[in-house]
Amino acid sequence: MFERIRSDIQCVLDRDPAARSIWEVVTCYPGLHAVWLHRPAHWCWTHGFKWAGRFISHIARWLTGIEIHPGAKVGSRVFFDHAMGVVVGETAEIGDGCTIYQGVTLGGTSLYKGTKRHPTLGKDVVVSAGAKVLGGFEVGDGAKIGSNAVVIKPVPAGATAVGIPARIIQSKKDESPDVAEETKPKFQAYGITQDDDPLSQAMRGLIDSASGQDHQIALLWQAIEKLNDCVKDGDCLPDDAARKECFEAEKLNELVGK
Repeated sequence: MFERIRSDIQCVLDRDPAARSIWEVVTCYPGLHAVWLHRPAHWCWTHGFKWAGRFISHIARWLTGIEIHPGAKVGSRVFFDHAMGVVVGETAEIGDGCTIYQGVTLGGTSLYKGTKRHPTLGKDVVVSAGAKVLGGFEVGDGAKIGSNAVVIKPVPAGATAVGIPARIIQSKKDESPDVAEETKPKFQAYGITQDDDPLSQAMRGLIDSASGQDHQIALLWQAIEKLNDCVKDGDCLPDDAARKECFEAEKLNELVGK
């Protein structure tokens, strides 16, 4: 028990640069208090003392602003950072080493009792502020959920989900995109990734393709113009032939964002 408490405190010191001492963490971090209060609540729930479990979780919600259903499973080294307004549903499972920020909902979309209605987070998952993960699916180890994303389908291990509804940025080498070249993935606060939004990547691909086609068309008209000079029967080029490229790829890329 004491080893687990030390692990809980250390994970806060490791992931929050504002934490200055063990005493400060123990006395001033509601996310830590929520985890500690959830453990007796979960024990009561799993041993048939349902009301007692709900009452402890209610007190924890009142004290910390974090609502964790006593039926939820929370692993070790889980850090609720700031975490005001977090809601964790009854059948949710949070793996070891996860980090959850303020305003996150691990919710369900089904009203059937006794079924798996809430998500399962793997190890070392980061769920950023305001994100909603809705449904009884899995979020793989090391995955990241971007701020305010609404996730309604499984997220592969190491991938990043962003947007509404969430789009998946696939991982490279089974690691999170922004740390794929490193030998050991490092913690990224708020799940920030240096990779692009997949929608932006798709838009850039379309812009590059259109720009290339515009270049090829200009070359064709230039070739026809040269052939036309060799013909004595007059000009066979239409007046509106585009002999020069006019597609503003650079300007469009700036609008999409580089």
